[in-house]
Amino acid sequence: MTSLNLFATVLTYPAPAGNYRGESEENRTVLQKITRNGQKFAVVSPESLRNALREMLIVLDQPHNRTRVYDADQLAVEFKEFPNPDKYADDFLFGYMVAKPEDAKKMKEHPPKRDSVFRCNMAVALNPYRYDAVFHQSPLNQKTKRNEKVFWSNASTSALLHREVTHTAFQYPFALSQQDCQEKPEWTKALLQAIAQLNGVAGGHARAYYEFAPRSMVARLTPKLVAGYNTYGFDENGNFTELDRLTERDTENADLPGDEFWIGGEIVRNLDDETRESLAATGAHLYANPERLFDELAEVFCGG
Repeated sequence: MTSLNLFATVLTYPAPAGNYRGESEENRTVLQKITRNGQKFAVVSPESLRNALREMLIVLDQPHNRTRVYDADQLAVEFKEFPNPDKYADDFLFGYMVAKPEDAKKMKEHPPKRDSVFRCNMAVALNPYRYDAVFHQSPLNQKTKRNEKVFWSNASTSALLHREVTHTAFQYPFALSQQDCQEKPEWTKALLQAIAQLNGVAGGHARAYYEFAPRSMVARLTPKLVAGYNTYGFDENGNFTELDRLTERDTENADLPGDEFWIGGEIVRNLDDETRESLAATGAHLYANPERLFDELAEVFCGG
């Protein structure tokens, strides 16, 4: 049986985004950005996406090795034991690395490092950054007679905080290989379920609420080793123009076989009747609800 590969691009709903913090300058919190076609676009790192998916898998009651430690004086995590991809979903799906030689030697049953099964690239804003910013005041904690015995303070004065923001949707691609996932189909199904309702992808101690669940999604399930289309193909209006390339598999000058494509969400709900019929004729799988798309795609990809 031919092994299939899943390539997908997820588009989020637009919202004000200040949820990913990069470097800071004075009291100014700076969004991380990349330049494309001469304009700057906010980005969210794949590490942030994977971290949120780890948290989602915990909520979905999947066995996990790594958890965040919130009362440490720096960013910290706790592992229950040495990484074990046979026992823990997060070790299997996202990989690990035991770098110290003395610790690596203790890894008797598994190699000291493992690549991530889940491949993901940066989430990139659909709309360019327009140099928007917001300000808010961090108040001084005042010492008084009532609190003098338990007084604490972070600063000697109040501070005006300056934060860059942008109103945008994000799109990000991910990929999975059926061959990599076949040992643990139940964990792969849980991962796809987590992507379908992804939330909590945030820096700044997750102060901002920005959902990364799909507004629209385009996926290809294929024996090919590459997606074959622009994986950042959504435009500013949420359209995916490369869907025009979908054709019936056996037609002359066929381009992208429509029966390999799964399309869901707003992009399907907004189709006119003629375009919907044209896509359906190519064999494309169309879903108004992206959660249902993920459920049925998971059954095909992982086995019913």
